[in-house]
Formats: sequence, structure tokens, C-alpha cells
Amino acid sequence: MAGLIPRHFIDDLLARTDIVDLIDSKVSLKKAGKNYQACCPFHSEKSPSFTVSRDKQFYHCFGCGAHGNAISFVMEYERLEFVDAIEELAALAGVEVEREQSTSPEQQRKQAQIHKQKQDDYQLMGNIARYYQHNLKHHADSKVVIAYLKDRGLSGEIVKRFGIGYAPDSWDGVIGQFGHNPQQCAQLVELGMAIQGDKSRPYDRFRGRVMFPITDKRGRVIGFGGRVLSDATPKYLNSPETRIYHKGQELYGLYEARKYAKDLQRLVVVEGYMDVVALAQHDIPYAVASLGTSTTVEQLQTLFRTVKEVICCYDGDRAGRDAAWRAMENALPLIRDGFSLKFVFLPDGEDPDTLVRKQGKQVFEQILDSAKPLSQFIFEHLLATVDGNSAEGKAALIDKFQPYLEKMPDSVLKDSIITELANKFGLGSEQQLKKLTKTTAKTVTPIKKDGKNKVTPVRLAIALLLEHPHLEGVLEDFSVLDSIELPGIEILRQLLHKCRANPQYTGAQLVESWRDSEIGPVLSRLLIWEHHIEKDAAEGVFIDTLDKILNTFVEQRTETLLQKARLGQLNPQEKQELQSLLNAQN
Repeated sequence: MAGLIPRHFIDDLLARTDIVDLIDSKVSLKKAGKNYQACCPFHSEKSPSFTVSRDKQFYHCFGCGAHGNAISFVMEYERLEFVDAIEELAALAGVEVEREQSTSPEQQRKQAQIHKQKQDDYQLMGNIARYYQHNLKHHADSKVVIAYLKDRGLSGEIVKRFGIGYAPDSWDGVIGQFGHNPQQCAQLVELGMAIQGDKSRPYDRFRGRVMFPITDKRGRVIGFGGRVLSDATPKYLNSPETRIYHKGQELYGLYEARKYAKDLQRLVVVEGYMDVVALAQHDIPYAVASLGTSTTVEQLQTLFRTVKEVICCYDGDRAGRDAAWRAMENALPLIRDGFSLKFVFLPDGEDPDTLVRKQGKQVFEQILDSAKPLSQFIFEHLLATVDGNSAEGKAALIDKFQPYLEKMPDSVLKDSIITELANKFGLGSEQQLKKLTKTTAKTVTPIKKDGKNKVTPVRLAIALLLEHPHLEGVLEDFSVLDSIELPGIEILRQLLHKCRANPQYTGAQLVESWRDSEIGPVLSRLLIWEHHIEKDAAEGVFIDTLDKILNTFVEQRTETLLQKARLGQLNPQEKQELQSLLNAQN
């Protein structure tokens, strides 16, 4: 149903879900003190470093750093996006996902209709996929179609894995099967399975084609691609955009890659359906296709949510390199430390389907292993447009790099590109260096990594509050912290207010409140911090920590005012403040 998922529903869902029971159903956990342990499901290891805390409702791997709450685990383990993970947890809890509704009864009715319509659409598209699969075995043309698939090197197991079927060379195959009344015919037209002709009755869009069902991230059929058996045109025919199918947001083969690829570490983006299927046939089950579009920002976001290494595999002609450049531009804002985008260009006349059939898995994976990193691809592309040996060309190169560097978040990759520009081509001037290295000021000051789990009063106060949210009650008036300026104090203030408004929250629920914000990672790190302060001692330590924060501020403020007094720069208000501070310390 349309509408956002309310915050209270997410909080209730986390409260209903015990993270130990959830993870234990996927990964065998063993009791280890007050926590539970297992070998990490997110990376290979021989001894367990994956810890789950029932008290904190949080997991953490000391090996690879993976951590989060129940929602995060489902997202990572099942490779689902946030909303899909919520729906998965809700199903396990036996509850319906709530959606924010308009106050208008009419809009609520429309939302309910849209929800029902989509469910009907998914069911119909699934039925059509099964109809095509049945035809592949039982239609009069089935021997010809099966022979074609065998000639392309496909086994029955792979055909079944991808749900490949056959659309008969008939004008009314789907219409005759599923269009029994005007409403059903209209639905088939709206879903792109039929075309409204000049006459009253529509006709099938796909005729005489091998059919590749396109599924969404949950495995629901949302569209089709059809490939002709002969030399007729167009060779491939694709579903149009519909209310359930938006090609710029989907990736063919992603659902199958998640389901069948063991320990999915990377994804290779290819151009066609047959490329994906042929690679899977040769035991390369981690290929996806971008459905006839240049790889979009939405598709890249999905790819990087699934794996940390993405390889774009294109033809080596001009069209392939242009497609690679567009993919690179779309990916730049998404590239962060630990993630990589690489490029492979195949020889003329080859595509992944033909190449893997000729040379096999080992050779093809060697090609993938030698893929160009993003930085090399950018350098080679831009260098080809200037004279890198002349001063003018070097200056032009730096100018050409500028818009692409601006798109990139701060990262090791960005720093390395700037360093390479400086070392190989010279920066031309100090002004250009500043331009290349400029950064945007953060709105929230994070706690700096000034030592491994270094104990600072603010950091300790946040960690204790995350583990024991009721401690907010020891401070009656939060305004005493308003004038304090220390690293992380703004996060502490926000957390105190959140705890006061929601005293029943767990640490996992508190962290969830700041998902996708700059505060979220800071809170996650501190929730998994083992500070070794027992529950019974937490309140006393928290009070002492707040006193240290206040005393630190008083000392800093006193020293600042004394320095101004020595220089004769105090105004009357500051003189009065200094006297009060000195009296309080005596």
C-alpha cells in the first residue's frame, strides 16, 4: 500500500523481534558468556568472531566489521533493501506492515485499491510466466525451441532456474488464456503483455519468442524479454514501462544471483538476457543485465547494496565505451572506501555469451580479474582528449577532472586520484590544488577516531545511554549542556532528548532512529563498544561522566576568559561570568 512505514511500526517490529532467535534461525549460534557467537555469515573465517547481544539487540563481527540490528541483518543476509527487509520481518512476526495513511477516506480507499491492483498484477504476471514455461514443454513447437536452447548450450537445469519459456507464434495466446473479459484484456494491455489494436480486441505483444521473465528483488515476475528464434527483427523485444515494472530500477538476473551464487562477492553487469544465462550455465552465476538501459544510479545503488565489487562488461566499440562512461558518471557519488567499480571491454565481435562458450569459465574469469579500476578508466579516457606532454594539456586535464572529483565523496580513491594528478602531471598552481581538494563542511561533528575505543567522557556517556536509555532521568534539565562545546556533545544532546521521548527504547531502536544519517554510524560503533561497565554500576559511572563533561567545560571556559582578561579584552558580562566561575571553583 502507498505511504511511508510509520516510525512506531518499525520500533514495534524491532521490539517484537529477538535478534538472537532471528540470527540463530539462519546461523547456528553458541552461548559465550552473556552473548552468543558464530562464524561470521558475511565473510569466510575458521574461528568465530561474530557476536550477537540479546541485551543490546545488536550483532557485530570483529573480523569484517559487519554490525547492526535485526533489520540490518535481514538486509545484509538476505540481500534485501530496507522496505523489503521490513516486510520480511513483519511476515516472520505475523503482522501486516503498516503504512501512513492520509486523513482523507477517499485517499485511503485509493491507496487500498492501488495495493490490491499490484497484488493482482504480480499474480497475473506469475501465471503468464508459468504459461510460457508450460508451452516450452508441451506446445507443438516445443521440440524446435528446446533444440534452439540446446544449440545455445543451455541445460534444462539452467532453463528452469531462470524460468525460461516460450510464447507461441499466435496473435491471441496470452489473450485467449487470460483475457476472458474486457477488464482482464485491459489489465494485460496495461502490463505490456498485449497491444490494443484498431479493432476492439487486443493482441499478444510477444509471439514466436523464447521468453525470459524479469523478476524484482523478491522474485516476483514484473516483465519479460523475448528473443526471436529466427533472423526476424527486432531480435529482442522487451516489456514496456508499467505500474510494476520500471526498467531503470531493475536488474535482470539479480534475484537468481542472490539465490544461487555462493558467497556473493561481486557482480558483473552485462548487456543481454542470454549473456546472464550463458554465464550462469558456465558456473558464473553472478551476472546481471541492465535491461537495455545505460546502468542507472538506481541500478548502481542496488548493486552496491548487494556487493562491494561491480564489474561492467561491455563491447569494446564506441557504443560500449560510451555506456561505460555513463555508468562511471552515475557511480561516482556512490563510490566509498571499500567499494569498487571496474570495467572490462571485450574484443570486437564478442559478447559474454559467445566468449564464455568458446573459451570457458577460467578464461572469462581471468578477463574479469584483469578489469580496469575506475581511476585507470577515467585517466585513460580524459588523457585521450588532451596533450599530456604539454603544460597546456596538463592544465586542461586538471580542469577536466574537476567536475568528476566534485561528484565523489571523500575517500581513499579520491585522494589517490588527486595524488596521481599531482605526481604525474603537476598541479599547475596552489589554487588548483585547493580547488581539487576542497571539501564540504559537515553539519554534525562526528566523534573523531583519535585512538581505538579511546575513553572520552562524551563517548562514554553516549555508550552508556545507548545501553541503558533510562539513564536520561539522572539529568533533570538538558539545557545545562547547551553552552558546552566538545566533540560529540551535539550527538549526546540529541540522544538524551530521544531517550526522554522514548524511555522504553532499546539501543538497537535508538540506532535505527538515525539510519542513513551521519549520526547513525557513530552510534553503531559505540553500541558495540565493550566498555566493561557492569549494569549495576552504569548509573554511577554515567553521573560521574556528566560531571567530568561539565567540569571540563568550566575549566576550558575559565581559561578562555582568563586569557582575555590578561589582554584586557573582557566585556562587563564576561567579567561577571568569570567571577562566578572562579567563585564556584573555590
